[in-house]
Amino acid sequence: MIISSLAYFLLALLLHEAAHLAAARACGVTVTEFGLGWGRILFGFQCRKIDFGVRLLPVGAYVRFDLSELQQRPLPQQVLILLAGIIANLLAATATSGTRFSLMNFLLAATNILPLYQQDGWKCGMVMLRGALGRKSPLVEWTFTIAGSVLSLVLFSALLIRVLRVH
Repeated sequence: MIISSLAYFLLALLLHEAAHLAAARACGVTVTEFGLGWGRILFGFQCRKIDFGVRLLPVGAYVRFDLSELQQRPLPQQVLILLAGIIANLLAATATSGTRFSLMNFLLAATNILPLYQQDGWKCGMVMLRGALGRKSPLVEWTFTIAGSVLSLVLFSALLIRVLRVH
């Protein structure tokens, strides 16, 4: 069960990051790297000027965008690129309802939508704040980051307490 859950989680991660990659390419934003895992690189290859790599710790994944190109796109395109992974996970979860793969996709979408530092929800919030203000504002951005982190921790704590009470 643990092995299959890990496999479904990794598949959901790949789907999530592949959606970011597809959205970025559709919007003309350069992607330089697509990585699975963190830490030292185990193996990799290059395809269409993108470095693909598998790293030592299979606990995450990422797509590295050209940030200046991303920031030059209209706000709706930036939001689409940043939320594409969550959208793909929600579609996959709905399409495979009732399966462990569905659960992994829902969990990945739920954790990524939170305004927790460096998660997709946080990145999207920053882009929208900058768009609304018409500029960067360190005070507003730090306030959003701290408030989002506190809110995320409160939600995680409430969920944990609820789960522990049920069992």
